[in-house]
Amino acid sequence: MRRLDEGAPLRAAMKAAGLDIPRLAAKTKDVDPTGEGLSRAMVGFIVGSGKTAREECSDRAAELIASALDRELGTLFASTVFTLGESTSTRRSKTEERRKPELPEQLMDQKELARFLRKSPSWIDKQIQDWARDHEDDWPGLIYVGRSRRFDPHAVLAGLQRQRTAA
Repeated sequence: MRRLDEGAPLRAAMKAAGLDIPRLAAKTKDVDPTGEGLSRAMVGFIVGSGKTAREECSDRAAELIASALDRELGTLFASTVFTLGESTSTRRSKTEERRKPELPEQLMDQKELARFLRKSPSWIDKQIQDWARDHEDDWPGLIYVGRSRRFDPHAVLAGLQRQRTAA
C-alpha cells in the first residue's frame, strides 16, 4: 500500500485521535487479532515525514494503522499493483530513462526472489502461508526441487497481479 499525500492524512488522523507514534504502535497491537501489532519504528517509518519515511508499506501494516485510527483504509492509503515496468522503491533515478528490471528466465531461490521483488524473505513466507490457508494448491510460481523451494518469477508476478486485482 502507498500512503496518500506523503502521509499527511495519517498524521492528521493521529493528531485528531490524540495519538503519538508509541501510542499508535500500542494501539495496533490491540486491534491485531494475533496481538503482534507494529513496532514503534515501523509506525514511525510509515507516518513520518523525514528522510527515513516510507511511501509504501505492507497491506497488513496499512490495515492495522487504519483500524487503530478508526479510519477507512482508502482515506489513508492507496493500493499498489505490481507490474513489470514498476519499481516498489521510492527512490527516483537520476538518469533520463528509468531502467526497468529484467525478468530472469531462470528459477530463483527465496533470497533472489525477495531481492527482485524488493520485499523481505519473511514477506514471501507470509504470502505462501496465507495462500495455503485459503487454497488447496501451491502459491503461484512455487516449485519444489527436492526439499528446496524455487520460484518461477513469471508465474509469481502473474499470481501477485491476480491477487491485487481480485482484492
